[in-house]
Amino acid sequence: MAPSSHSPRWYGVVVRIVLLTFLGTLLCFAVTLLLSIIGTAAVAAIRSVHPDMRAAYRHFAVPLAVVEGTVILVSASVIEIRHYRRARTLSAIERAS
Repeated sequence: MAPSSHSPRWYGVVVRIVLLTFLGTLLCFAVTLLLSIIGTAAVAAIRSVHPDMRAAYRHFAVPLAVVEGTVILVSASVIEIRHYRRARTLSAIERAS
């Protein structure tokens, strides 16, 4: 029995792009926020002042998450569209033979 193959769907590409972008941005935001909190606390300890944690969020984590999210969106779009076109072509070749 031959494996059944179906042609790829375009809406699957959109769902994967959105999911990858959201998860990647969330992960990058969390890591950036953690590192900026550690850095802010270290600088405050060195200077012997009270750390302002708002700066870690406002000036580091959010802007970097926006940049990283944009990079993830563009790269995920390129990769998923390339994968979709390849799968569509292979599906058409398989149907023809």
